[in-house]
Amino acid sequence: MYRPQYPRARDRRGRGPRGALFPSTVPLHRSRAELFDDLVLDIVDGLDPRWQRVLENVELAVEDVPAVRHASMDDVVHQPNVIEDASVPLSRLVPGRVDGLGREHLPRIVIYRRPMEVRGKSAADLQTLVHDVVVEQLANLLGIDPSEIDPQL
Repeated sequence: MYRPQYPRARDRRGRGPRGALFPSTVPLHRSRAELFDDLVLDIVDGLDPRWQRVLENVELAVEDVPAVRHASMDDVVHQPNVIEDASVPLSRLVPGRVDGLGREHLPRIVIYRRPMEVRGKSAADLQTLVHDVVVEQLANLLGIDPSEIDPQL
């Protein structure tokens, strides 16, 4: 009986083997969302160590797009503590709280990926924008001026 040496790949219409488009060793293997997550983490790691200690008690989240509530057809209502550009939210700060069951919820900084990517014309521009938003939200959380966190702002 004939047994092929290699398992047969499904190639029903002659288009070649199926699988990943790029190997995992190539940078193109990572999605834009994964690259953006890495950018946010690199920015946090680049902050002064005293601010990194503060951020250990803050949840950092990245979402694709913000949820928008409409009060009427013409008005868009954003949630509080939102940094926006031309009425499009870029980031949101959710303060820490204790719920009705006594569970503590850490403060959370939510970064919206897609609006940031649209506004960042280049990789350096996007990095600057994300850095400014993270610093501003951290300053909002602590109730201080953003220039105290990053004097270059």
